[in-house]
Amino acid sequence: MKKTFIAALLAASALTSTAQAVELRMSWWGGDSRHLATQEGLKVCGEKHGHVIKPEFTGWGGHFEKVATQIAGKTEADIMQINWPWLPIFSADGNGFADLNTLSGQIDLTQWSADQIEAGSIQGKLNGLPVSTTGRLFVFNKTTWDKTGLALPSTWDELMAAGPVFKEKLGDAYYPFEGIGLDASLLITLYGTQKTGMPLIDPATNKIAWSEADMVDAINYYQTLVDNHVIPSWKDVAAAGNVALHENPKWASGEIGGTYQWDTTYFKISDPLAEGQELSYVGLLSQDGQKTAGIYRKASMVFSISANSANKEAAAQILNCLLNEAEGVAAMGSARGVPSSNTARAALLESGALKPEQVNAQKLVLDATGPAIHPFMEHPDVRSAMQDNLELFAYGEIDAETAASDIFYGIQEALDDIK
Repeated sequence: MKKTFIAALLAASALTSTAQAVELRMSWWGGDSRHLATQEGLKVCGEKHGHVIKPEFTGWGGHFEKVATQIAGKTEADIMQINWPWLPIFSADGNGFADLNTLSGQIDLTQWSADQIEAGSIQGKLNGLPVSTTGRLFVFNKTTWDKTGLALPSTWDELMAAGPVFKEKLGDAYYPFEGIGLDASLLITLYGTQKTGMPLIDPATNKIAWSEADMVDAINYYQTLVDNHVIPSWKDVAAAGNVALHENPKWASGEIGGTYQWDTTYFKISDPLAEGQELSYVGLLSQDGQKTAGIYRKASMVFSISANSANKEAAAQILNCLLNEAEGVAAMGSARGVPSSNTARAALLESGALKPEQVNAQKLVLDATGPAIHPFMEHPDVRSAMQDNLELFAYGEIDAETAASDIFYGIQEALDDIK
């Protein structure tokens, strides 16, 4: 196994090296740990290939606007970390970024699966390489569930039945689950996708795949979770200040018994727990007659090369080093989650840089089935259409039918912008 891995690293390092020494720029967003890891990666990869790379990094807020302005003015960095849903916004015809297929002499594309390559492609042109793959999973506080005498649920029915038990045995403050805002939107999307077997937006046709009746049914099911003391109401959560889950004392103490989160957030949500609390991933809950498990799986982000870069081959060398070569992989670590690159993932596993919890959660994501996710599911206007109308429904200002109709109207407006 070790010999195979070393051979893979050597192969990744032995790709054509035709680019002359140049100065490059790379832009990304993130927190301090990602900034430090990426700067170290650029340093070691630059030294290896004889290039100098200027780092340009920010936090999440305002990064989309910054990149949009740069691309409009053709002043973007040579290498860019791009949020996966931005690909069709910046490159509707596939020409907004360099086609990485044309740079396969510098980038070992065999380290990604066909599905991952497809996820980064627009109109058949590889606009970005997935850095990591992420998905939504159910995670429960096993310590709290054990206090009720209930086994962790594997079905929606079992989750629904737990609400009254939590209330009776632990008190009104305890709930089996949580979910408002984006989490509510994705819970509703999961339930409807499982039931219909279709994504809300079909990526093959750029059309809404559900009927309004499907959306009404999913919204009403969410409301039954609230009515049965499974999920705290939107009003109650808002009254408490809409605190983020990882900052919520009710989560830390175990009063909230479960959530639906990205697999990559494990340590973010586990670190705040009070001593003795134990989290457990169970994958995805199922329902009778479901047509798909409905995994919401996507590239968490991609690395792209500017279509306007004067040094695409040099940029491709650095990109390959960061994602595939020993020096770059070691420097980058797991700052962006479990790597999509087979070589990088194997290297970090061997070195112990990936924790078992990360690996196990990632396996649940990769093994689950579900239709492809349309990037516009994360378009700001689509998310706003869903969350704003679900909030109005939760407050009793509109009924499920009106919420569904208005959600579809907002989604269609966003889809109409696709050229």
